[in-house]
Amino acid sequence: MPILEKIKTTTTGIDSAELAQRVAILKRFKTLLTQQRGRFRSYLDLLDRQQDVIKSGSPEDLLAYVEIEEKIVADIFSIQKVIDPLEEMYNTVVSDQISGRIDSHDEVPGLKASLDKLQAEAVMRSAENKELLSRRMVELRSEIKALRNNPYAASSRRSSYGGTNTSSLINIQG
Repeated sequence: MPILEKIKTTTTGIDSAELAQRVAILKRFKTLLTQQRGRFRSYLDLLDRQQDVIKSGSPEDLLAYVEIEEKIVADIFSIQKVIDPLEEMYNTVVSDQISGRIDSHDEVPGLKASLDKLQAEAVMRSAENKELLSRRMVELRSEIKALRNNPYAASSRRSSYGGTNTSSLINIQG
């Protein structure tokens, strides 16, 4: 039996308005947890694609992925700001009158555990991408340094006639 049904059958002595409020809190909390889980899944997919882009070395594509990543992370944080107070309300509702009467059919703890697992995985993959990106940056810096120290590349940039103190205009009219 889902938690909403349990609340209806196990709460005696409360009026219908309070019951409706509790049910609404639980539904909203469950919806937000489901949305947050979806956001984390899309974030994990993005991190996987971003890892491939980091390895391939396309700076424009990487910039696009970083911008998308910033939007997803901001979205995750905005949903979390709503989840935190609802979780407190949920814990209050659950512990008030139905403490000990909720069994394993409650979906919220499962959603919460799933969300925590996805969050930990996202942190891990983000750290891996950060490490991969820092290694790629070191490689690029060494390539740039090697290009700057190349004596042949430096001499090809300067003209053999550019360093003389002769005039560059000739009067041909006589």
